[in-house]
Amino acid sequence: MSNTSNTSDSQSSSNSSKGRRKEATDDEELGPMDVLRQARAQLAELTGMEAESVSSFERTEDGWSLEIEVLELVRVPDTMSLLASYEVTLDPRGELTGYRRVRRYERGRADNRKSGGR
Repeated sequence: MSNTSNTSDSQSSSNSSKGRRKEATDDEELGPMDVLRQARAQLAELTGMEAESVSSFERTEDGWSLEIEVLELVRVPDTMSLLASYEVTLDPRGELTGYRRVRRYERGRADNRKSGGR
């Protein structure tokens, strides 16, 4: 009977570790999808606003740089809602090192900026 409880204990600890975010060690860097997930989660935690999409993503000498679109103000109709683009920087391990809002716009408005995010 004790074997059964040990088996279920190891299964539950194994299952709980699956939900944790992957963290890189000093020698290991995160892959692009892990970086995207961490950037979105960390920005949401700091600002209290959920990321809608990532419009720009690149590796830099210092880590990663992303542009993340965030819903800042819900309006009716939805095309009048205010969105914002945030420039987010992360170190090679995926830890957020800085962010700033680079523009704010209505969802239904076309952007006059050049394509490519920057």
